[in-house]
Amino acid sequence: MTQNASNPLLQFDRLPDFGAIRAEHIQPAITEVLADNNAQLDKLIADLNGKSPDWENLMDGLDDMEDRLSKVWSTASHLNGVCNTPEIRDAYNGCQPMITEYYAGLGQNRALFELVTQLSERADELALTRSQRKILRDMLLEFELAGVSLSAEQQPRFTEIQTRLSDLSNRFGNNVLDATTGWSHLIKSEDELAGVPALTIQAAKEAAERKSQQGYLLTLDFPCYFAVMSYADNAALRETMYRAFTSRAANTEDSAKDNSGIIKEILALREEMADILGYPNYAAVSVATKMARSVADVNHFLDDLIKHSRPAAEKEFAELQAFARDVHAVSSIQAWDVPYYSEKLRKQDFDLSQEELRPWFPLAKVQQGMFAIVETLYGISIERDRTASVWHEDVEFYNIRRDGELVARFYLDLFTREGKRGGAWMADCRSRRLTTTNGQPVSQQIPVAYLVCNFAPPTSDKPALLTHNDVTTLFHEFGHGLHHMLTQENYLRCSGIAGVAWDAVELPSQLMENWCWDNESLGLISGHYETGEPLPQTLLDKMQAAKNFQAGMKSVRQLEFALFDFQLHQTQIADSQQDVVRSVMQGARDKAAVYPVPDENRFENSFSHIFAGGYAAGYYSYKWAEVLSADVFSQFQANGVLDSGTGQAFLDKILSKGGGEDALTLFVDFMGREPDMTALLRQDGLEKH
Repeated sequence: MTQNASNPLLQFDRLPDFGAIRAEHIQPAITEVLADNNAQLDKLIADLNGKSPDWENLMDGLDDMEDRLSKVWSTASHLNGVCNTPEIRDAYNGCQPMITEYYAGLGQNRALFELVTQLSERADELALTRSQRKILRDMLLEFELAGVSLSAEQQPRFTEIQTRLSDLSNRFGNNVLDATTGWSHLIKSEDELAGVPALTIQAAKEAAERKSQQGYLLTLDFPCYFAVMSYADNAALRETMYRAFTSRAANTEDSAKDNSGIIKEILALREEMADILGYPNYAAVSVATKMARSVADVNHFLDDLIKHSRPAAEKEFAELQAFARDVHAVSSIQAWDVPYYSEKLRKQDFDLSQEELRPWFPLAKVQQGMFAIVETLYGISIERDRTASVWHEDVEFYNIRRDGELVARFYLDLFTREGKRGGAWMADCRSRRLTTTNGQPVSQQIPVAYLVCNFAPPTSDKPALLTHNDVTTLFHEFGHGLHHMLTQENYLRCSGIAGVAWDAVELPSQLMENWCWDNESLGLISGHYETGEPLPQTLLDKMQAAKNFQAGMKSVRQLEFALFDFQLHQTQIADSQQDVVRSVMQGARDKAAVYPVPDENRFENSFSHIFAGGYAAGYYSYKWAEVLSADVFSQFQANGVLDSGTGQAFLDKILSKGGGEDALTLFVDFMGREPDMTALLRQDGLEKH
């Protein structure tokens, strides 16, 4: 493919030139790459007519096509998430059906399927590697799930469903973003913000000034929302924020912005898709590509964890109610009171609050310490690179080297701002790949990651200061980044997180969170922003003591979401006369939750993980991977959490392997046995329950 010098998205031999990319470049670039890929695919199939496929004449060509498209689409998708202007959104929305149609066509291409089948059958003859065989197994399953075996009458409808689902998911995410950024609440008097941290008040004042308003502008961006819910003495203000946050994209005056109908249509289409493919429900479709062996296994897993977690959660909530009653004379606490009184109870029991820890976790120190930890564990070095083009002045860019050799790069975009999707995530910019000619290496493409968070930015008089929760979020996303960046797999379809079972993909990220709690590593990531003095031992002791504060309540909250998601995708939606979504949500709450929420709570309307992300019938993956990560961390605890030997073993046996082998096989290779829930229960202080 010739590179189009006039379109910066089509410069495939370099990093994206964000300073040059405009919304109007997106659709022409996608159109050109898709047309070229389709022509290349037709030629590849024609050239192999009557010939036996091998890895180079089939898979290398497919990877060339995938790599080009990924470079354009990942950049466009990234900009849609971090610089969501109307122009970029329109361009992205316009391309989404084209992308869906392209992949639907690939998945239903019978000639291509037969070539991949032939290559798989020649695996022994060609002495294909472990990774190559895994890629072919995955591809054949993907073909089946894409409808390659469907009749000519069924395939058009299946493609139509895929295209419609892609559009609905995109609309769902846009509605959540618009509902989040479109709401604000102006407070005239600082007195109404009693209890709210000074940092949040200062940020709210500056937000109002940017809008030419007098007072303090509160928003639903998570740093602001969390601070108000946890610390505002004003119960009416907490209720206002809670109701706005939990009803995002619900009950709006504009029905197009209400996600309720979108949810029902998404579920009905997923149900129809499963039926066409011959699966009993969409949960079964999801599990087909997961580490879990069956739907029944996941159901049992969730029930088992609820059994261990709920008694502790009930006890914790009873203690919270008693505290509110006896200490604060509040006879009944509402959903918007739970974070507030929980924080006060934590302060009473452990003399510790998240806000008090902020001065000890300046972002610069946390980053420096986090880099030092992974450098020690994995034998790498991380250095700032100021030459790369970035999409915002706050974004930083880094190189990772091993023995002086450049092995990976990453962007860090850490602060919340208008037009940026909420939450935290890792996405690929470039994936590791070794290109060959006649079996000889030609060039090595190094992996590049986007690492995105939404922390409170620095104010006019203070640097960016993180809560300890923020610190764990940063470590979590960096764990994903390491999985992508430290891979040693040479094939596009199994390098990094590609080809990793979705319920195992959180293992490296959740594993990284453990270093946020260890005394030795805390010494590296903390230091007072004014004096530089280390976190005092008294605070360290309090943090350790408070680590499992309300661990049961935190666990059942995640299990409620996981149960809702997984049960929803086992429940018949089509032709139902009742509001199945609300019914399933209530069922999940009855089983897992320990306190009620208002009837108008529409959490599901902003549950982007399962309706606009990759976690449909897979949200359980977070808890599943918690079991894996706690188990793996027990090895580090046994040998020393900064032991480079254990780090190297984890790198060699899991982190670097990407999707080149089944997740369970890799886990057993590292641990010497299958996963055991005991380590997680012990880690969370739930084993006695």
